[in-house]
Amino acid sequence: MLAAPMDDNQIQVPPSFLALYASPSGHRLTEPMDTVRARYELCEDLAQMLAEQAGTALFKSGGSERDVLAGMQRGLAEGDSGLPPAEVTWVVTRLAEVLGWEMPPQA
Repeated sequence: MLAAPMDDNQIQVPPSFLALYASPSGHRLTEPMDTVRARYELCEDLAQMLAEQAGTALFKSGGSERDVLAGMQRGLAEGDSGLPPAEVTWVVTRLAEVLGWEMPPQA
């Protein structure tokens, strides 16, 4: 009897990120799992790295958490991030989770 090949990668991609790459039926991915996993790692790392920047922006601006998150979203969407819109939204949502901030309403 043949054993199923083991997936050596221990990274668990959360359902919220998998949904970005799910077919309309939700039963299959539109990209290979290795690609989805790499994109997830990039987006998770970006959200983690932006946490300190967002905290500093909140302190310096005196604005609200929502304003800072909205500014981060604009910056990622309009800048050279190379992220498609769905990943930009995911990164900012994840950033809000990391910081314990409420996510601004989506435009």
